[in-house]
Amino acid sequence: MARTAGSHSDITGPRVRAAALRLFARDGYAAVSMRAIAGEVGVQAGALYNYTPDKQSLLYDLMRGHMTDLLAEMPTNSDALPLTRLRAFVEFHIRFHADRPDEVFIAYMELRNLTPENFAVIETLRRQYEDQLESILKQGVADGEFDVADTKIATLAVIAMLTGVNTWFRAGGRLSLDEVSAQYWGMVRKAVGAQ
Repeated sequence: MARTAGSHSDITGPRVRAAALRLFARDGYAAVSMRAIAGEVGVQAGALYNYTPDKQSLLYDLMRGHMTDLLAEMPTNSDALPLTRLRAFVEFHIRFHADRPDEVFIAYMELRNLTPENFAVIETLRRQYEDQLESILKQGVADGEFDVADTKIATLAVIAMLTGVNTWFRAGGRLSLDEVSAQYWGMVRKAVGAQ
């Protein structure tokens, strides 16, 4: 099928992904049709298949892209003390996600709509991220810096708490992102019993 006049794959492909991201976050994956995505982009519905095999592939690509970007940008300071590494993790998580509310929403709320094969890939990437935090907590416990009974539960609790910032934080609000990050660092530090 020919492209719509004036469309370019290097421009339209990213526009398709951006439209799918917005619509999935706003309306939910199940409620969004390929026709709605095409309408948002300004192309014929059939033209979408020049850029993606199907709606499931769009969802998977968005989620995988989010996770691979997260893992690629995560600070690597494995030689630092656990407390320093934990603070870097907290600040990174909040800052990385603050600019990506739609990606975060989809990453958590649309897992149920992935095929089992796609879910397995995303779950593996999520575990890689969680494992980074858990390794910090385990080292802190081993060094006597942290007092955590179960590092896996603490890992999931910390990530859930940090990710929650996206549900309420707005730039230009009462607190700056730096102030929010500092307060969350204080709460995380207490949560892991940091010395």
